[in-house]
Amino acid sequence: MKFASLLIACAIAVSPLAARAADSYPDKPIHIIVPFSAGGIVDSVARIVGQKLSEKYGQPVIVENRTGAGGAIGTEYASRAPADGYTLLLVSPSHAVAPILEKNAHWNPVRDFKAISGIGIVPNVIVVHPSVPAHNMAEFIALAKKSNPPLTYATAGIGTSNHLSGELLAQEAKIKLVMVPYKGQTDALTDLLAGRVAMMPLTAALAMPNVKAGKLRALAVTTAQRASAMPDLPTVAESAPLPGYEVGTWFGLVAPAATPQAIRDQLAAEVHEIVEMPDVQAKLTHLGMEMNWQSPARFDAFVAKEFDKWTKVAKQAHWQMN
Repeated sequence: MKFASLLIACAIAVSPLAARAADSYPDKPIHIIVPFSAGGIVDSVARIVGQKLSEKYGQPVIVENRTGAGGAIGTEYASRAPADGYTLLLVSPSHAVAPILEKNAHWNPVRDFKAISGIGIVPNVIVVHPSVPAHNMAEFIALAKKSNPPLTYATAGIGTSNHLSGELLAQEAKIKLVMVPYKGQTDALTDLLAGRVAMMPLTAALAMPNVKAGKLRALAVTTAQRASAMPDLPTVAESAPLPGYEVGTWFGLVAPAATPQAIRDQLAAEVHEIVEMPDVQAKLTHLGMEMNWQSPARFDAFVAKEFDKWTKVAKQAHWQMN
């Protein structure tokens, strides 16, 4: 009983401190950790949101690129940062996949972080070289089932959304596909355009101009909903049909797990306002993003679902596990 009373007393004593910290937040610069290099889409999203946060708060918002190990280095750094709201992490699918693939990833996306908000998602487009005799997903799957040797698909590397899209397609459709990894989407696209690989789940921003020019053929989008920029193109779930198929490059903000709820709620409200701004939406749409703001609770649940989903896919595919 004495121990229980002590815990209650501590909670009562700490709560006003947490409340005062939230009331004065922020009174110094905020850091957004990006676990990838400058110039990429994750970095771009962080800088767009960070600039607006800085304008709202009157405090510098500093984007820090801490790269390496498929995003694990920057993410682990953020997981160990003080949980005071001054270190945030811009996350993408690697947040749920890196702990599965990287031996050096000692953090867990569900245990060690709490959400601020989801921001949006960039769909991939399943595209094929024009020489591939398939005009929709059902035809592509039928072709893959009879192809010997198996059809190839290009990716920007193991664990990227291109790879996830292709592997999930192979598992859901029960087909054999050979993944060909490149250093990035640009290198992969070069070989796809030359016909050296048959297919690629390519980000919409890169896919659209090549499809319009007739250099590639679009079969479907990988997200659960059709892309607003390509409304006539069906989803994989519709076209295959594979009802459980859904992959996209999603983005959101998280903080170390012990960050006070009041601060996270405050940041969530600010980010919600930011992603509703017309100039921000224009910039994010230019990156190929579909707006999909999610509350802290919804984004936490989404990340947990993604982590569970890709853990199961990785086991079935015999990816390297921790």
